[in-house]
Amino acid sequence: MTRPDIKNIETGDELKLWYWLKQELVDFCKLTQISYVGSKFDILDRIAEALYKGIIKPKKATLKVKPTSNFLWSKSQLNLETVITDSYTNGQNTRKFFKEHCGDKFHFSIPFMDFMKNNCDKTLHDAVNEWHKLNEKGKDKNFKSEIPAGNQYNKYLRDFFADNPSMTVQQAREYWKLKRSLPLGRHIYERTDLELR
Repeated sequence: MTRPDIKNIETGDELKLWYWLKQELVDFCKLTQISYVGSKFDILDRIAEALYKGIIKPKKATLKVKPTSNFLWSKSQLNLETVITDSYTNGQNTRKFFKEHCGDKFHFSIPFMDFMKNNCDKTLHDAVNEWHKLNEKGKDKNFKSEIPAGNQYNKYLRDFFADNPSMTVQQAREYWKLKRSLPLGRHIYERTDLELR
């Protein structure tokens, strides 16, 4: 059974059988004028509901959540007292700032990006402290960061390597590719995936 083109999907149940990249769902929403705000599964559920009801145009207000702040994170001078706003974006300017204050090993992780997204009105000083705290947690061999439900690929790879520590990243990706081509809904690692080849 081959995954159909998303434009040929007829029901919400059929849509939910297959693995979709978030960008594929967003592109479909843009074509059909459905809101694409939110997580991957928010968008998936919204498209499925629209398919159940027949494709509908959402109210313009739901198409895009507009930030209330005009602060330009890509161009503004940043310092430790800079307040995090709802217009926050990752980019070269913010990466440069965090590398200066967190060190060359700084990287944008999912927990850190969640902190930036959910902590408007805190300062970049708070963000630097949070990064150091998360970095220390990450050094603990027993620590596992939470992977959001929408990030099925990372969750699959983590579970795959927990069960198959001697396999390579390339092998894990090959099994993931085979798994996501199947109509299963949520694509999680199972030991029987090794029989897919």
